[in-house]
Amino acid sequence: MSAYVIVQVDVKDPSRYDDYKKMVPPSLEKFGGRFLVRGGKTHTLEGGWAPKRFVMVEFPSVEQARAWWDSPEYRAARDLRWATAESQMIIAEGI
Repeated sequence: MSAYVIVQVDVKDPSRYDDYKKMVPPSLEKFGGRFLVRGGKTHTLEGGWAPKRFVMVEFPSVEQARAWWDSPEYRAARDLRWATAESQMIIAEGI
């Protein structure tokens, strides 16, 4: 069953965050991840939710998504994201 990593990001250090954006794509390959949404403009339909940056990545399974998030391939990028942005991240199971 597919799984989706959904991330809302508020970038605090844009120049260093650009390095993060370059590091992520290679980290996804081993885990079958692919971007569905990557920072495009969002349009609020209801409520007050207006993420400054929104990302959605599809994985073959929840297990693959979790393995990517905790992998050596992603760890340096994750640490950089933690240092340069505030974010909320979830995994949603597909149907």
